[in-house]
Amino acid sequence: MDDILPGGGKALAPLEGPRRRFAIGCVLLAMTLVVLDASVANVALPTIGRTLHVSAADSVLVVTAYQAALIMALLPCAALGESLGYRRIFMTGVAIFVSASLLCAASPSLPWLVAARFVQGLGGAAVMALGVALLRHAVSQEQLPKVIGWNALTVALASAAGPTVGAAILSVANWQWLFALNLPLGGLVFLAGYNLPRNAATGKPVDLISIAINGAGFAMLIWGAELLSNDPVRGLSLLAASGLAFTLLLKRELPRAMPFVPLDLLRSASFRFSMAASICCFAGQAAGMIALPFYLQHGLGLSTWMTGLYITPWPLAVALTAPVSSYLAERCSTSRLCAIGGTIMATGLAAAALWPLAGSPLPLVPILMVCGIGFGLFQVPNNHNMFLSVPRERSGAAGGMQGTARLIGQSSGAIVMALLFSANTSSAPRIGLGFGAGMVLLAALISARRAS
Repeated sequence: MDDILPGGGKALAPLEGPRRRFAIGCVLLAMTLVVLDASVANVALPTIGRTLHVSAADSVLVVTAYQAALIMALLPCAALGESLGYRRIFMTGVAIFVSASLLCAASPSLPWLVAARFVQGLGGAAVMALGVALLRHAVSQEQLPKVIGWNALTVALASAAGPTVGAAILSVANWQWLFALNLPLGGLVFLAGYNLPRNAATGKPVDLISIAINGAGFAMLIWGAELLSNDPVRGLSLLAASGLAFTLLLKRELPRAMPFVPLDLLRSASFRFSMAASICCFAGQAAGMIALPFYLQHGLGLSTWMTGLYITPWPLAVALTAPVSSYLAERCSTSRLCAIGGTIMATGLAAAALWPLAGSPLPLVPILMVCGIGFGLFQVPNNHNMFLSVPRERSGAAGGMQGTARLIGQSSGAIVMALLFSANTSSAPRIGLGFGAGMVLLAALISARRAS
């Protein structure tokens, strides 16, 4: 007999055979596109800035607009998925993401590109929030740890590989192709999407007021942080208004058994510590990945192609480390693995910030490999712990929270880099790398606290 979820939705039997493989492939490919697009533009920011005749600080809006939309829409998409069905909202998100990718490729100006990236992020939020929920309903309980490991590996690789993939595309084409390539790959996701499970709809009404407050709170938070350097009064006012919005949201949600903001999941200390560690790690990773292209191109005079080559050791090390990390996560303490990985990654970022390159980028090769090894050791077990510490019926909410943690971190890193660039200091990339090292070290300490 099918399991009955809260609200009356049915959890159907796990998929079998080719349908299960296509469903897993669909989710992982969609996740790759969305996570890759969160970082693939980083290496292109100097090129986009020159082409569209905008400053380095303004060009970072290409990254922050995408991340802002993602973070504003993650929890609403998770709630809509639980109400209307994971598959329906997931595939709607894919359609929006692919359509907006075409608008990005056709962008004639920075405002157009930023607006298109925002819409693209709204679609990507549905993929990030509901991908793991679909995986949990596609496989058996025995297969679940392995599939969650695959998803964590996909997210880690896509996040780290973005600058390298971007540089490879820019070496043979203009920056518009960074987004145009999503069209054929998105088509493959659509074809495989027919195999996704059609279950987990609860029919629970979605609180539109809470969705509006959530969106307004995150919008004011990001906008206020952006304005701090140039207009502190308006920036602080927006941050204060954001705090009031979130206070009101929490007041509305606290009494509910299955709240729009999954506060019930945060009652678990393990989930709570993993969320905090994820925010810190991704803040450090984003700051490092934005700082490195400017450091290599502006500081050392490298071409876009050579910049991509020198950044490649990071994702290559992630690719080599993450499968080992996934294996260890099923057999060892995930908190200790995260603490070790975070410490290693922080050491690499600190070395990148402090090492005297003397005009040669060659020392960055082993340094960035250290960053990749640490990132792989941290990210896979941290995701593994987050998803396996919540009930199956709360998979959508867990996916929304996990994505929110990642994007709060990435947006924070991008905002810090924008503030550093606004200060017009030549040391901004090195300072950004140092900031990244500090945030990742904090993630390691939080993970060690979870182990105690």
